[in-house]
Amino acid sequence: MAAARTVLVGHDGSPTADLALAWALDYAGRFDADVRVIRGWVMSTAPRPASMTGGYVPPIEEFEAAVVAELEADGARVVAERGAADVDVSYEGFRGAAANGLVEASPDADLLVVGARGLGGFRGLALGSVSDQCVRHAACPVVVIRDEHSADIERSRRLDRGLEG
Repeated sequence: MAAARTVLVGHDGSPTADLALAWALDYAGRFDADVRVIRGWVMSTAPRPASMTGGYVPPIEEFEAAVVAELEADGARVVAERGAADVDVSYEGFRGAAANGLVEASPDADLLVVGARGLGGFRGLALGSVSDQCVRHAACPVVVIRDEHSADIERSRRLDRGLEG
């Protein structure tokens, strides 16, 4: 039986994206939700498919498969670290701007989780362009994970039970 809830996660391979995925896995485990992880990509950011050799450019589907394989490897590491093997996680690539893919997917989600800042952009900003666009345009609630402290759902559980001051 499929979970009644879906948590959507944007993941670009950054440490903050790992924190967002970890938070989403904890949340999903707590509230019996599935996790759907999406990575936006363009040709310049996609890993090279194994079939790519000098003079041969593989079809676009092979680039997307390489993106998803890299995303699955990143996700598997976080799932193993969190001990979240019981959470149903799916991975997909979105050819185009990450914010567009996440906003387009948001009507089918109950919650969208993103890191505050990813791999690109200006380092001094508190909120990156993807998280900003998601907060402004997503069709579901958005959680923005800033750092390890904001990603600590275990601490939140203890606070909920009055175990920390």
